[in-house]
Amino acid sequence: MPRRNKPTSRARFVDRGEPRDPGLGFEERESGADGEWLVRPISGQAATKTYRCPGCDHEIAPGVPHVVAWSADGRVEERRHWHRPCWNSRGQRRITRRR
Repeated sequence: MPRRNKPTSRARFVDRGEPRDPGLGFEERESGADGEWLVRPISGQAATKTYRCPGCDHEIAPGVPHVVAWSADGRVEERRHWHRPCWNSRGQRRITRRR
């Protein structure tokens, strides 16, 4: 009989205790020159809406894997959806703001 992997005991809640979809990734704390951030990867299956990336000002289409980031000392409502390369290179360019 094949061995079954035991489920991990990772929490299914964000730091503020709000329940969320277990199909989404777990957030990680990242430090950078621009401060402390909570970053959550979003799989292509979980990406069901169109978002606009603040790094390049292009759309993130449904089905495209990306990340969601928000300030570690901010509110979850301030989170933004980024393309992974845009998030990784955010220190080399300015954030684009739509008018």
